[in-house]
Amino acid sequence: MAIRRLLTAACLAGALAGLVCGSPGAAGTGSASGPVVVVRFDAPIDELGSRFLGGALHHAASENAQVIVIQLDTPGGSVDSMRTIVSDIFASPVPVVVWVGPSGARAASAGTFLGAASSLLAMAPATNIGAAAVVGTQGENLPSTLARKATQDVAALMRSIAIRRHRPVAALEATIFKARAYSAEEAIRLRIADLEVTTLSALLQRLDGRTLATSAGPKRVHTAAVRIEQVKMSFWQRLLSVLADPNLVFLLLNVGGLGLIIELWTGGNSWIPGSLGVICLLLAFAGLSVLPFSWAGLALILLGIGFLGFELHAPGHLFFGIAGTTSIILGGIFLLGYFGSPGLPGYNPSVSLWLLISLAVVVGLIVLAMAREVHLSHHGRRYVSPVENKALVGAIAEVNTRLAPSGEVWVGGEPWQAELEDGGVAEPGERLRVTAVDGLRLLVRPLEEKENRRAEESGGKPS
Repeated sequence: MAIRRLLTAACLAGALAGLVCGSPGAAGTGSASGPVVVVRFDAPIDELGSRFLGGALHHAASENAQVIVIQLDTPGGSVDSMRTIVSDIFASPVPVVVWVGPSGARAASAGTFLGAASSLLAMAPATNIGAAAVVGTQGENLPSTLARKATQDVAALMRSIAIRRHRPVAALEATIFKARAYSAEEAIRLRIADLEVTTLSALLQRLDGRTLATSAGPKRVHTAAVRIEQVKMSFWQRLLSVLADPNLVFLLLNVGGLGLIIELWTGGNSWIPGSLGVICLLLAFAGLSVLPFSWAGLALILLGIGFLGFELHAPGHLFFGIAGTTSIILGGIFLLGYFGSPGLPGYNPSVSLWLLISLAVVVGLIVLAMAREVHLSHHGRRYVSPVENKALVGAIAEVNTRLAPSGEVWVGGEPWQAELEDGGVAEPGERLRVTAVDGLRLLVRPLEEKENRRAEESGGKPS
């Protein structure tokens, strides 16, 4: 009986010891069932890239991934988007490894912050990191006071990242204050980077069994013989990346607006211009949703389109055409980049100067052509075909405004300027015979009594 009690107590003690000792081991090592998530990012760091990487980190957490590897090759990008990605990396319960590769890749400018914030930074040979000095929105140097404020702001962020990830503060600050850039070998020597590996498979071999930092604490990762899952942009994200081209957005805005104007100008007789205009405007606004655009620039473009619409409805004034063209060009200049805050090199969304000049020339020629046509219609000589000339000569005209000897007559339901060939006066309602056509002017003579009687018998209407 005593022996049975001793055996029972020993079993309970062993089970309790197993629970006490086994729980920390399970928490520290993690489950080997989760995949390794690999994300390739070879684009500027912008709003779309921030959304894409944030979604990839969320997916890795939902899959209980062992580790997420960001294969990075970026020229830099937006400070705001970079801050968002850094926050997502620090909040990730899955270890985040950044591999700057393959050879020839770079983690420049804002990419330096992503590499420094990662749980482990690996670089392939012949890659580089750094050059994170603050510049203006067009890549220009900033005024001294603004430059100091912006530089101190991003330098403070870099210091906090370096301290949290146990990286050298001075070397990373030099990428901001002195625009220093480091090769892979220099980054390893300065302990900015942790590993130098040539391929992704070699990186996964080196990661197996390592303990990496996460938001939930240190985690030991297992990457040997583990499923690898590639995360790519969805179709809609790829479409949005195409639409986010500043030049395409500018063209879609103008084409869409002009399509609506043509639809209104034609009185809705054809639904094609209006439908295409709405589609173009929706695509343009979709592209603008991931671009740091200026409302002032957008308003100038829409105002210019409105002015061109007035010119179409009331041609010949030239003011609306010139004002519309000027407004569109200024809107294209101010739409992107000119009203943003200081940033990092590698991200400079702006409308091409050549596109602005080309559009200005095309719209200007259209406005001048419209003005010329209106001028000719009022002052020039209109071409009259031989067929029309033959039809007009001999026709009966009815005086609309008094001829003394010049005035206006109706012929075939149209008003014409007319002049009595022998001088004299003709009162409104009087019928005349067209004897010749001179440009927009008709030469007429009074009807003889027999001709006048015949005209009355035929219905009294001018032919």
